[in-house]
Amino acid sequence: MAKYIFVMGGVLSSLGKGIATASIGLLLKSMGYKVVLQKFDPYLNVDPGTMSPFQHGEVFVTDDGAETDLDLGHYERFVDEALTKYSSNSAGQIYESVIENERKGVYLGKTVQVIPHITNEIKGRIQRLANDYDIVITEIGGTVGDIESLPFLEAVRQLRLDLGYYNTLYILLTYVPYIKSAGELKTKPSQHSAYKLREIGIQPDILLCRSEKPFAEEIYNKIALFTNVPRENVINAIDVDCVYEIPLNFQKAGLPEIICQHFKLEQRPIIMQDWLQFLENTKNAKETVTIAVCGKYIQHQDAYKSIREALLHAGSALLKKVEIIWIDSERNFKEEDIAKELKGVQGILVPGGFGVRGIEGKIAITKYARENNIPYLGICFGMHIAVIECARNLANLASASSIEFDEFTPNPVIHLREDQLHREKVGGTMRLGAYQCNLVKGSKAFEIYQTETISERHRHRYEFNNDYREVIQKAGLKISGLSPDGLLVEIVEYTELDFFVAVQFHPEFKSRPINPHPLFREFVKAAAKK
Repeated sequence: MAKYIFVMGGVLSSLGKGIATASIGLLLKSMGYKVVLQKFDPYLNVDPGTMSPFQHGEVFVTDDGAETDLDLGHYERFVDEALTKYSSNSAGQIYESVIENERKGVYLGKTVQVIPHITNEIKGRIQRLANDYDIVITEIGGTVGDIESLPFLEAVRQLRLDLGYYNTLYILLTYVPYIKSAGELKTKPSQHSAYKLREIGIQPDILLCRSEKPFAEEIYNKIALFTNVPRENVINAIDVDCVYEIPLNFQKAGLPEIICQHFKLEQRPIIMQDWLQFLENTKNAKETVTIAVCGKYIQHQDAYKSIREALLHAGSALLKKVEIIWIDSERNFKEEDIAKELKGVQGILVPGGFGVRGIEGKIAITKYARENNIPYLGICFGMHIAVIECARNLANLASASSIEFDEFTPNPVIHLREDQLHREKVGGTMRLGAYQCNLVKGSKAFEIYQTETISERHRHRYEFNNDYREVIQKAGLKISGLSPDGLLVEIVEYTELDFFVAVQFHPEFKSRPINPHPLFREFVKAAAKK
C-alpha cells in the first residue's frame, strides 16, 4: 500500500512548502523509494495559465501540456522526474469536475455538498497515483486558516481515517520569526498554526520550523510542548544561501529516519553523490560569467524562475558562477543607453512573454547582441524578437512585426496558425507540452544537442510565418530546427556568430541540477569566453 505525506503551511505564504516537499522527495528517492509529488492549490482558477506573472510567477509546463504552478518546477528539478497533469490540481478543477458530474446525474439526485462530494473528489485525486509509487507526497497550497483551504484540509483529515495512522504523515511548515529589537526567536506563530490545524482535526506529526537563526534547546522544547509534537520531530528549517542545500539540512536533522519509522519502512542508505558534486561545484566556482536577462517582469523574478535555475545548473557544470543582470525591457532605450547598460555583459538572454509592452527594448537589445557578437539565447518570445529584428534591420522590411503587437502590419513575420485564429477561450488553448523537433545537421543546434531529433516543451500561440522563410534566411538568420512535418520553425541561428540561437520552445523546463540543459550549458560556455 502506498504511503502518503501531506505538507501544509502556517503563519504566512511563501515559506517554502514547495522546496520542502521537493527536498523530502529527493531524500526518499535517494533511498531507493518510488516517489511522486503533487500540489493542490486552493484558488478557483482552473490553472495558472491565465494568471498574471506579477501575481503568480512563472507557469511551469509539463510534457503532457498541463500549465501548472511553479512549485512543480521545484519538484522536477529535485527528484529529476517528469511529472504529469495529475500532479497539479486546483480548486477550480475540482469544483468544475463535481459540477459536471452533477449535470450528468452521477450523484443520483442527491444534494451536492462540500462534504462529501468536494472532499471525495479531492481524496480521489490524491490517491489516483498510488498504484505506481511507494510514497505520494502532497503539498496543500495556502496557509492553515484560509477559508478556501478548508475542503482540502478536511479531505486530508479524512484520509487518515480511511488509510490508517501508519500510512499517512502530516508535516506542518511554520515560521519562527527573529525579533531583532528583542534579540529573540518567537514561537507563538508556530504554536498558533499547530493549534489552528488541530482545530480542524489534524495533529501534525512533524514540524518544519523556518527561521533565520538556529534554535537553542529551549526553543525546541517549547515548540514541542505547546504543539503536542515530539521533540525529535521538531526540525529547525534554517535559511540557507542555496535552496539545493535544504535536503542536506533535513538529512542532518534525521527527517528521513523519522519518516521511515512512522511508516515502518526500511531505512535504506541515502545515495546522492551527484547532488553533492553539484553543490561542491556551485560552491567552488570562482570565475564569474555575467548574463543579462531582458524582460518586462523583472520586478517579480519568479516569473523567470526556471531560467534562473537553468543558468545556475549550467554554471555549476562549467565551474562558473553565473551573475544575472536584470534589464527592464520596457525602458525606452537609445543606442548609447544600451551600450552603457550592457557594459561588461558576456551573454544576453531574452525570455518568453506576451503582449506588446517592452518589445522595442528587446528588439534594440537583440540588435546590439547581433552587431557586437555577444552570445544570445532567445526563448519563445525571444525567438520572435530575433526574427523581427532580422526582418527589420537585415531584410529591409522596416515595418516587420508580429500580429500579436500589430495586427495590421504589412509584414507579419510572426503570425497565428489557422487553428488559433478563432479561439473563444484563452486558457489552455496554446501549443502546450512536449513536441518533437528535427535538427539540421551541421548547425549550431545540432552541435549542441548531438542528435537529429529532440523533444522540448512549448507554451505559445504565435509562430514563424512560413511566407518569410526565404527572405529571413537570405538575410542571414538560418532555420536549424523544424517540426517533424516541416511546417513549424522551432530554431533559428546566425551561423557566423559565436553563439546566437533562438528557440520557439522553453528549454529551461527540462534543466536539472545534475543534468543541465545543453542549450544553457553551451550558452554559458560561449559567454565565458567573452
